[in-house]
Amino acid sequence: MKKKVVCAGTFDHLHPGHIDFLRQAKLLGDELIVIVARDETVKRIKGFLPTDNERERRNKVEDTGIPDIVVLGNLDTDLFQILEEIEPDVIALGYDQRVSEEEILKRFPDCKILRLSSFQPEIYKSSFYRDAEKTK
Repeated sequence: MKKKVVCAGTFDHLHPGHIDFLRQAKLLGDELIVIVARDETVKRIKGFLPTDNERERRNKVEDTGIPDIVVLGNLDTDLFQILEEIEPDVIALGYDQRVSEEEILKRFPDCKILRLSSFQPEIYKSSFYRDAEKTK
């Protein structure tokens, strides 16, 4: 049986930090499924819309050729619902993702949760790209 790995994110301004995150996640199993956050979800959680819309962001992640499957997240306010559908063996979290490992484990006790390392966060963060855009 294939070992399924899931990671999720906004992936706005896809940059080398994102690519490294995807590559690290890919090494954790046989199949990498990436969940790209919906525009509405990003707005609700972060308070602003991403620069690229959800379809553009999904396509850019898919175009990297790293994930086996790329899906858009659910529109439901329960962010973990999609994990029930996918049934991952491993959930890979970014170093700066604000999600509680404990909360995930409560709902998915048989799932392994790993927080991945950062890749030059002093250079590659979506907020830097967003801030640069504002100053144009």
